[in-house]
Amino acid sequence: MNKNAIEKLLWSIALPGFGQLLNQKYVKGIVFIFLECLINIQSNFNKAIISSFQGNMDASIDQVDLQWLMFYPCLYFFSMWDAVKDANRGQENSTLLFLPFVFAAYFVTVGLIYSTKVSLFGIVLGPVFLPMLCVIPGVIIGLVLRKLITMFIK
Repeated sequence: MNKNAIEKLLWSIALPGFGQLLNQKYVKGIVFIFLECLINIQSNFNKAIISSFQGNMDASIDQVDLQWLMFYPCLYFFSMWDAVKDANRGQENSTLLFLPFVFAAYFVTVGLIYSTKVSLFGIVLGPVFLPMLCVIPGVIIGLVLRKLITMFIK
């Protein structure tokens, strides 16, 4: 991945839509920013983040609206993939670039579904920390599959 694509990826991690704005895809960027704000507000995600970082997982679970928050992983990772894809256009072979992003979205969504039940060392990780941890296996599986598929396609 080139430096330009990494910059767009990091801005998209900061806020979905920023990478699109940097890629001069203004309508798409504004739509992503609007959707991110809508989902964030409707799910009470910022309140859940604050409670989680203060160690109050029960309050975090009570505050968040999981049905709204379920939209967030797909929007978030799609926005990142789209920004990187547009930044790479014509510069680099981006075969199966979507796989790490897709699997991260899947794993984070599953982590979100089980976030009120799964505990680590007796501590429920809640709707913020468990999904964050699920990014790691999602990205790794996506990268491994991408590598395996590209090896067999060539």
